Amino acid sequence: MAQGSRPDRVGEHIRQELSQIIAQQVHDPGIGFLTLTRVKVTPDLQLARVLYTVMGDDKQRKDTQKALERAMPFLRRQIGSRVRLRRVPELQFFYDEAIAHQDRIEQILLDLKKERDEREPTDE
Repeated sequence: MAQGSRPDRVGEHIRQELSQIIAQQVHDPGIGFLTLTRVKVTPDLQLARVLYTVMGDDKQRKDTQKALERAMPFLRRQIGSRVRLRRVPELQFFYDEAIAHQDRIEQILLDLKKERDEREPTDE
């Protein structure tokens, strides 16, 4: 068994459960259209870093961060009742910058392709 497999499995399980809990039980209007991209759990299973993206602008992003922090005690209790662990990990929420960068790079590549296609003469 690979060394990092248990924290990875626990992280994926927590991500699935949190997605469900947030969608069905958290009714905070501050939470925007949210996607949990990854949960990184430390090897000792004491800390879970939850990475997320949200549709919208910076204000929506900040509102979502505040709403997630408000919901954290509730979310942690729910995880405790759904995920069988000796100790429920502390939750930390972070905006997933990698996804935003990935989207930006994709947009730049699409723009470059469009520009190139417009400049190339068509076959006659």
